Amino acid sequence: MRFLVTGAAGYIGSHAAMRLLDEGHEVAVVDDLSRGHRGAIAALAATGGARLSFHQGCVTDEAFLRRALASSRAEAILHFAALAYVGESVERPLDYYRTNVCGGIALLRAMRAEGVRRIVFSSTCATYGEPDPGSTGIAETTPQAPVNPYGETKLCMERLLRAECAATEGAPLAAVALRYFNVVGCDARGRLGEDHRPETHLVPIALEVAAGRRSEVRIFGEDWPTSDRTCIRDYVHVEDLVEAHLLALGALEPGRFRAWNVGTGRGHSVREVIDVCRRVTGHAIPAATAPRRAGDPPVLFADARAITRDLGFRPMKPALETAVADLWRWMQAHPRGYA
Repeated sequence: MRFLVTGAAGYIGSHAAMRLLDEGHEVAVVDDLSRGHRGAIAALAATGGARLSFHQGCVTDEAFLRRALASSRAEAILHFAALAYVGESVERPLDYYRTNVCGGIALLRAMRAEGVRRIVFSSTCATYGEPDPGSTGIAETTPQAPVNPYGETKLCMERLLRAECAATEGAPLAAVALRYFNVVGCDARGRLGEDHRPETHLVPIALEVAAGRRSEVRIFGEDWPTSDRTCIRDYVHVEDLVEAHLLALGALEPGRFRAWNVGTGRGHSVREVIDVCRRVTGHAIPAATAPRRAGDPPVLFADARAITRDLGFRPMKPALETAVADLWRWMQAHPRGYA
């Protein structure tokens, strides 16, 4: 098949594009390189050769997207392009609405114009907001009440997709939204990694401490109502997340919007994550306590039974140690990331 992947120079988008190339598909990748890495595109090209085409441009540019769709003759879209820092979204909401919502509208308009009617959308558990403190896992039936502009923009896109699926003009859209929890790890073959600028994710930050690039990792609050007094989160390996996207592609139905959570269904505390990083790397990884961050819920993990029931999704790499080891190998081989 022929696919177009937006945000393919970023962390998850590049891994999805690599998997499609590994399976022999033709892949057109779109990125403006404002947050993504040219090194990721080079890694994709090294694998895909002539089956990969790179289109550098902005996801808000409808004419550019139409050209990319027309030249690639894409049959389906994986849409990852977005701004994705919660704190930054509070500081710069206009940027988030422009990229995440206006960009989504531009993509949907371009898809309609070029006759592409299949899309899997990168959504987030941030659309749920702060769960009930007594929650034993967030299910798809949990009310969506985001508490920051990032979550609001992703929920807005889900609503746009639902409306476009129900539209009465033209061929119906087939759409799936996957609501991620925390994503970890990297390509086990060492072709791709995780390299955010700035880095805000716990596992790569802890590994940067182990690599001598930071002096310590910060624990935001040690007075939470959990077993070890630190926050608990659900971590899914990026390769398992990509597998969920391929399963979702097979579940697309014209005129229907569907959404699934993607996680492991279990949580790890901040202290547990840091201890795993210590064991994998053999480094002490000093940790310092910092004040709680506003809006951080104490426990956040997926009730992922629906995607298992409906699509047969089961994480093949559920152990956090596996994801940490994959990323640690890549970081050791690439001490400056993609730079």
